[in-house]
Amino acid sequence: MALHTLVAATLFSACSSSDGEGSEKKDAKQAPAATAPAETFSLERGRLSTALSTPGELIAYQQVDLYAKENSFVKKLYADVGSEVREGQLLASLEAPELGSQVASAQSRVKSQEAIYIASKANYQRLVETSKTPGTISQNDIDQADARQKSDLAQLEAAKSAYSQVAETLKYLEIRAPFSGVISARNVNPGAYVGPSGKGSEFPLFTLQEQRHLRLVVSVPEAYTGYLNDRNEVKFSVKALPNEVFHARVKRLAGALDNKLRAERIEMDVINEDKRLLPGMVAEVNVPLPARDSTFIVPSTAIVNSTERIFVIRVAGGKAQWVDVKPGRSDKGKVEVYGDLRQGDTIIKVASEERRDGSPVK
Repeated sequence: MALHTLVAATLFSACSSSDGEGSEKKDAKQAPAATAPAETFSLERGRLSTALSTPGELIAYQQVDLYAKENSFVKKLYADVGSEVREGQLLASLEAPELGSQVASAQSRVKSQEAIYIASKANYQRLVETSKTPGTISQNDIDQADARQKSDLAQLEAAKSAYSQVAETLKYLEIRAPFSGVISARNVNPGAYVGPSGKGSEFPLFTLQEQRHLRLVVSVPEAYTGYLNDRNEVKFSVKALPNEVFHARVKRLAGALDNKLRAERIEMDVINEDKRLLPGMVAEVNVPLPARDSTFIVPSTAIVNSTERIFVIRVAGGKAQWVDVKPGRSDKGKVEVYGDLRQGDTIIKVASEERRDGSPVK
């Protein structure tokens, strides 16, 4: 009996000792997380300037596809692919025999109407002169002659107008450059039948591009459009010239977002006198995004991005306060934040979810 009592007492003592040690170890592990000292900083406003790297495209400042306005045949070509042409320069001459017949017919009608008008005018003038002798010509005859000459004059003007219209059509048989540039495509040969798009020709006679002046086109995502202005200077490079950096200035902002990309189109003018840059090249563009207003800026380590919320930890009255924030742009470990914050707030520099809301902070 005494032996059983001694064994039971020994077991109880061992269990009590084991539970005490486990509790002390558990408290020792939890204590540092709750009372660990925190490095803090004072919240200040600043301006964070970043840059956006995005692909862009170089396109000709002006580009046009040249078609024949009248159904005709190519008589002679005066330019080819790569030809540098001036504004107004003749590129091709066309021929349409039926237009020549129409011009001759219109010209004959003008001469015929001119003869009729001259005769009616002369008749009217004779009647007027004769009427000066009393009782020779009635006033009704004079009025009818006057009306006839005016009608013949109107017919003559109509004939002249018709002739001018047909003669103007002949000018369309000469294809001229609307501006100075380079012929980048030619799709016809002498003798080819050509005409307006979809009727005589599926492809244009020529494609003309202005290559000494280019446009650099970039689509900027919606989130960055608020930082753009028409004074920004951008840098860009192309794969064909990897060791060179080119500069351009923002000239045009679309002022609206594209329905597909949800991005704003911006354009820069690029002077390309040596024609080293070619239309169609893809450029890697660096667009500066300077800050417009001062905002609160914190280290990226001060922001906790949990599954439920994004917050920073403010120290007030010796206790931690979780403050929800909305992060903005980031650059070199610094992040813009927006939320219920005030200048001079004490913020924990390295924050984590382990430091619970309301816990004491050293």
